[in-house]
Amino acid sequence: MTLEFFLTSLVVVLLPGTGVIYVLAIGLSRGFKMSVMAAFGCTLGIIPAALASIVGLAAILHTSALAFQLIKYAGVAYLFYMAWGILREGGALDVEKAPDAKSALKTLRAGALLNVLNPKLSLFFLAFLPQFVPTSLTNPTPLMLSLAGIFMAMTFMVFVGYGACAALARDFVLSRPNVLVWLRRGFAGTFGFLGLKLAFSDR
Repeated sequence: MTLEFFLTSLVVVLLPGTGVIYVLAIGLSRGFKMSVMAAFGCTLGIIPAALASIVGLAAILHTSALAFQLIKYAGVAYLFYMAWGILREGGALDVEKAPDAKSALKTLRAGALLNVLNPKLSLFFLAFLPQFVPTSLTNPTPLMLSLAGIFMAMTFMVFVGYGACAALARDFVLSRPNVLVWLRRGFAGTFGFLGLKLAFSDR
């Protein structure tokens, strides 16, 4: 791993996106442990995109407008579903003092789907990973797999950090119901905006 790869990956991971917003929401509403599950789910959701770019399947999304549109609108629908889920009572931003295993699995699955249903993630890896692979390598697959693994590890650690920061503010949120109401509206609005942004994006 080069310093350039590390710094570029760190900047990409730190940028607020759907995964960061989701981890922050879970950390605020359900605490640190559940935010770790959310971070782990988001990290797992990177695997299909990374593997697709390595084996060249992401090129299909780049060349086939239909394939890209199908995945894109599935992602748009899921972002709107997340926005609705945060707004409703008992949804993603519902405060749970003792989350059970079922809700933990649901949190992990939702985080994974956020990245699985994002076609731009596959295109990102298709453009990103090859830049750090020497052209002299006869078999670049092992190196690309290791770079993807490092990127995922960085994603998990940074997202856990975001979740920890959000969890520190949880007591403040629990003691002020009105704050939670506005946070719910804010996070729902953010997911709705990200859904609209994805819907009107080209590539």
